[in-house]
Amino acid sequence: MMKINGERLWQRLMRMSQVGAIAGDGVNRQALSAEEAESLRLMIDWAQASDLEARCDMAGNLFVILSGTDRAAAPLLLGSHLDSQPTGGRFDGVYGVLAALEVLTVFRECGLQPACDVVAVSWMNEEGSRFAPGMMGSSLFAGARALMAMRAVTDEAGCSVGQALDELHRAVPLDIYACPHPPLAYLEAHIEQATQLERAEATIGVVSGIQGKVTWQVTLHGERGHAGTVPMAQRRDVLRCFSGIAQRLYDKVGAADPAVMLTIGRIEMQPNAPSVIPDRLTFRIDLRHPDAVRLTALTATAERLMSEMASPCDIEFTRLSEAAPNAFSPELQQAIAQSASERGYPALSLLSAAGHDARYLAAICPSAMIFIPCRAGISHAPEEWAAPEAVSAGAQVLLDVARRWSGL
Repeated sequence: MMKINGERLWQRLMRMSQVGAIAGDGVNRQALSAEEAESLRLMIDWAQASDLEARCDMAGNLFVILSGTDRAAAPLLLGSHLDSQPTGGRFDGVYGVLAALEVLTVFRECGLQPACDVVAVSWMNEEGSRFAPGMMGSSLFAGARALMAMRAVTDEAGCSVGQALDELHRAVPLDIYACPHPPLAYLEAHIEQATQLERAEATIGVVSGIQGKVTWQVTLHGERGHAGTVPMAQRRDVLRCFSGIAQRLYDKVGAADPAVMLTIGRIEMQPNAPSVIPDRLTFRIDLRHPDAVRLTALTATAERLMSEMASPCDIEFTRLSEAAPNAFSPELQQAIAQSASERGYPALSLLSAAGHDARYLAAICPSAMIFIPCRAGISHAPEEWAAPEAVSAGAQVLLDVARRWSGL
């Protein structure tokens, strides 16, 4: 049976973790940054060492290609993302990209040429930590977002996606890959970012789908004033208003049923001074649920509550992203489970609570995800850890399914 090189994959993971390294074995490799550009160049070096092509598209997605006999045929895509949270770990996203590269490398070493291109993809801005919303590259590829609207988005420093993309293309000049649409299929290997596999002592997660998600950016506008002179009854204090909104959202939405996931974060307040009543506060809301009807109802409730609780301040809110729950290909799930069984890896079927690029690919082609355990479910943190044997197992299943699906 064809086998991946687990030691090579692990060494590449550890080498990539040095790009954007921060204290505590973490990484800060945000979308379209100099650090991400360096990670792309490293990917390209490894690709070229195995005589694989490297191409890009206008969204900054990287495609490493094992060319097929029919270049116009629908390609098989394997991948994830290389960008990270500001205090990210060494496995989230990057594992799926390097596992995909390992599959292509083994195919090349074995002298295999598929009928179609088999492509390792690194999607641009999955995390959404620098530019919101996340999953920009995969959503644009799938036709869910428009390039010009995406290019207009800015980060906190005022740099636009368009400016950062242009700089990336200068720093990492590549020819454009005219990827045939729709793809034959898409597979993504990833750490679980939860504890179901660990608790079940399972090595492989056969992911059935991804729960739905809605995110907002909310801004409260009040009136600045002196902390010692403006009577409490006359204040338009955005922090006080925010406190009421947050508590009501937690009570009425976050506690609505056990499946709800509600997070309020990234709070920015002005002027943020100790003796000044703040007059502007911006925050983000992340709402998730596995049931589409329930998610729609909770979304409406959240927006109604925010409008009702805003007085005496003014409020504006914008939905940054809306993604319904999705199900993955039953045929691909079966192929993943079959590989795990044949290889002797304990497997578990589970739903992904976190969002991934596979969400958007599932709308245009058969898609699936392979999970491996991560210790204590810790992710988006320097403590993030996946055992070498699990890393190898997930890549091995990815290779098996890719080989069967591409007819090799």
